Parts: sequence; C-alpha cells; structure tokens
Amino acid sequence: MDYPLLADKLFPHITETPEDVEARYPRRALPEGAKVTRMGPSPTGFMHLGNLYGALVDERLAHQSGGVFFLRIEDTDHKREVEGGVETIINAFSAFGLPFDEGAVLDGERGDYGPYYQSRRAEIYQTFAKSLVARGMAYPCFCTEEELSAAHAKQEANKENFGYYGPYAVWRDRPMADIEAALEKGLPYVVRFRSEGSIENKVRHDDLIKGKLEVTENDQDIVILKSDGIPTYHFAHVVDDHLMGTTVVVRGEEWLATLPVHLQLFRAMGWKPPRYAHTAQLMKLDEETGGKRKLSKRKDPELALTYYAKEGYPAPCVLEYLMTLLNSNFEEWRRANPALPMQDFPFSTKKMSASGALFDIQKLRDVSKDVISRMSAEAVYDAVAQWSAENDSAFHTLFTRAPEKSRAFLAIGRGGKKPRKDLAVWTDVKPYMDFFFDELFTPDYTLPERVNTEDAKAILAEFLAVFDENDTPEAFFEKIKTISAAHGYAAETKAYKQNPEQYKGSAGDVSMVVRVAIAGRQNAPDLQSVMHIMGKQQVGDRIQRCLAAL
Repeated sequence: MDYPLLADKLFPHITETPEDVEARYPRRALPEGAKVTRMGPSPTGFMHLGNLYGALVDERLAHQSGGVFFLRIEDTDHKREVEGGVETIINAFSAFGLPFDEGAVLDGERGDYGPYYQSRRAEIYQTFAKSLVARGMAYPCFCTEEELSAAHAKQEANKENFGYYGPYAVWRDRPMADIEAALEKGLPYVVRFRSEGSIENKVRHDDLIKGKLEVTENDQDIVILKSDGIPTYHFAHVVDDHLMGTTVVVRGEEWLATLPVHLQLFRAMGWKPPRYAHTAQLMKLDEETGGKRKLSKRKDPELALTYYAKEGYPAPCVLEYLMTLLNSNFEEWRRANPALPMQDFPFSTKKMSASGALFDIQKLRDVSKDVISRMSAEAVYDAVAQWSAENDSAFHTLFTRAPEKSRAFLAIGRGGKKPRKDLAVWTDVKPYMDFFFDELFTPDYTLPERVNTEDAKAILAEFLAVFDENDTPEAFFEKIKTISAAHGYAAETKAYKQNPEQYKGSAGDVSMVVRVAIAGRQNAPDLQSVMHIMGKQQVGDRIQRCLAAL
C-alpha cells in the first residue's frame, strides 16, 4: 500500500505539514512547574455543578503554579449544540468569578493559541490525520450504518466485545483499488485510527487523583475524523492539548474508560501526553432509598448552575463549599485562617478523594453562612441590591430606597470573633429584615408568657417616654432595668433565677415586650441598634400601633 498516495487522495486540499502547524504554536514561556489547564465544555446550553467542580480544580492548579487557565469550546458535535450555548458557558463561569487567561470570550477570542473553537480548527485536525494516513496509522472506512449494525448484532450473538476491531475491521487492510473505487463512487467515509493494541495487554498510568492504575489496552480502530471531516472528541482533544501546551487535563472519572485510546493516540503522534486528573463523581443521599446516587439533571435542581444565582447563593460561598469537597484539609485551613481569601489555600490533587464526593445542600448553607458573615455590610448590600434587582423587584425598591439605612441594618452584629450568621442565601435577607420596612411589617404581638397585657401597655408607655434613639445598647438596657423594677420584674436575670417567687419575671421579659412592639416578633437583631436606624418617629409609630392592638 502506497500510504503517502492514499493520504493525498483523501486530503488533496491539505498542503501544510504537521511541522508547519506546530510552528504556529510555540512552546509556552512559563516558569518551571507552571501548569496549563483548560476547560472544554460543549455548548449544549446546560452548565452543571460538575462543570464548576472540575473548572475550580483547573483554575487552582494553573494559577497557584503561575500557569495558564484557558477556555476551549468543544463544538464538534453539532447535533447537541444549542443557540446561545457559548454565551451560557461564558456567563456561567463569569458569574462564579473564575478568570480565564485566554480562550473564547463573548466578543470573539483572546490569546495566541487559537482558534479556541474546535469547529474552526478543521484543517488543523485534517493535517495531522493526513500524517497518520501517510504513515499507515489511519485509513478510510466506507462501512454503512447497516453494516456496522449487522456487525454489532453478530458480536452480541457470539458474546464478543462490541466495536470495530480484528475481523470486524473490514476496511483496515483493503487494497488501494477498493478504496479508489469507493472514492470514485463518492461514497461517504470516516477515517479510523489503526490500533496495534490488544486487550491482553495492560497500560500503566499514574493519575493525579486516582493514583497508579492499570487499564486494558485499546484494540479498537476508533473513528478520528467523521464523514464531514470534523474530528471526534478523542482526536480533537489530543491535537489541541498538544498544540495549546496543556499540561494537566481535569475531567470526570467516566472518561477513564477512554484513557487507553487517548494515551495510544498521543504515542502514535509522538507527543508527550498531559497528566490526567480524573475527578470523583458528585453524589448525594437519595431521600427515598437512603443510598448514594449521582446528581441527576431530572431529579436535582441544584445540579444546574443557574439554580444558585436564582436562589441567591453568593458565588464565593459555592466555591468554598466545593473546595471542602475537593480537598479534605480545607475546612481545617479555613478555621485557622478565617480572614484569608480562598486563593491562599494550598490546593493539592493529593488531597482529593478518589471515590465519590457527597453533595449536601445543608452543608452548603452552613458554609455560605460562614462566608457571608465575613463579608462587609457594603459588600452584602451591593450583592443583595444586584440580586433583588433581577429576582425580587418589589423588595429591591424598598431595600435600595434608603441605602444608608439598609447598610446600617446589615452591619448589626457583623465583624468580630463571633459575627451573626443569619444569612445563608440572599433570599434570606427579606424575611430577616422585612419588619424594618413598614410596607412589609406584619406583626405578631404575642407577649412573653410572664407579662400580661396591662403590664405590657404600661411598659411600652414608659419606655416611649424615655426612649432616645442615640442611646448605647448599655444605656438602653439600664432604662429597661429601671422600668422592670418599677413593675415588679427583676432588674437582673440572676436575681430572678435565685428567687423567682419574688418577681413577675425579669428584665429580659420586659425587653422582649419592646422587641415585640418594634419588630413584631421575638427574634430580631440587637434592638437598640435597630431603633437607632429606624429613628424616633418610626419607633414611636410602632409602639403606638402595638398599644392600639393590645
């Protein structure tokens, strides 16, 4: 077989050599040990938590080492592509603040190693496919769908492995005359890689997460170019990762089955393969069975990245939670370094679990509360204002009507060693501070059990007479203690506990009466701080309203 002649017949339009192409992709000038990683999603219109999970590993490996993190759009499967899919990808990662150094952007591309859309790289793939054909390592296959289905049925009947190999690789060693005849008829064909592998052999591989593995060698003559000249994922990612200088490929463990194919292709091309890191699947506890299962697009709304924006989870909270799943020592580091940015954490693939990572929405909420509690009131205000503008316009109007008051409210109990942790998501903000706005105020005037209605009215009237919006919390409570003593309530909680029979209740009960009047409930942030922000007029109106209702 004259393989160079066959290559020219299949690819008459390809005049470049592999050397010509490689000259356009020089080796990256990066520091020793710097890693180059990529995110390679397909524009299917659905971005899920697994995408973000892997992308966070990519981003940390690259930027922690002084390397490059780039976005490549793997759009060779036109059947799965949806309109606006690329924008969905870019916007999703932008919302979570994962900074790509190069690759696809909303208005084109950025970087020197493009095109970053696989659909725009057809002739590059064909150049390398032509090289494989010219070396006798690839060949055209004119099998029809019917012929392939018949072979599959025969393999099933004989209880053999499925695929195109051995006696089923009917175009593998066909003479040139047969190929020329098929080409003259204009029959469609694919280009297949000629595998020299055997399932009797094992391939050793050192995975960055799974560790040392032995996988069965590939014996299949896989398709590398489809009939339209567009490559399969297997061939495209090998060519692209070599030319773009990718050093680490992070992907889900479901790709482990194809690892022998990819290592075989790198070897055939004479290229050093990147390191592979196969991440464990994201699992959750099934409420029905109690067992673990994969997150499901159909059953679990939290799989979609759009869920987190709609529910109001701040992006940093989701990233921190994912980091607790990715590295077993992250929580310990965070407790020791509460003020440091997550980027300072020394991320390592060695600390990643080789088995399934268990997703827990309640744990996410707990992590989110911690993260939000460390945010400044200004940052919380800005985030809530942006979120409510998109998701709750009525609350947005109230929340942003007097920005200085909303910021001051959010600042209550914020900072210090034990900040308040009332908020897990931005949807929590409205019920947390709704009483602050007269339009949302729906009071529950249930009094403390040790305070009767007559006492409550007297307490509120006396408090209104001495109220000063500029009192400190300490001065406020001194007034509460004075009122308490005047009505038979212990000024000190300790005194009440020691001799409960001598008092109606304690100053805490009296304070609760005021809280119920102002907040319309028994649970609210520091009362004097709230009243200071409200001001004398609003506080007076609230007390008068309560008096009228009692």
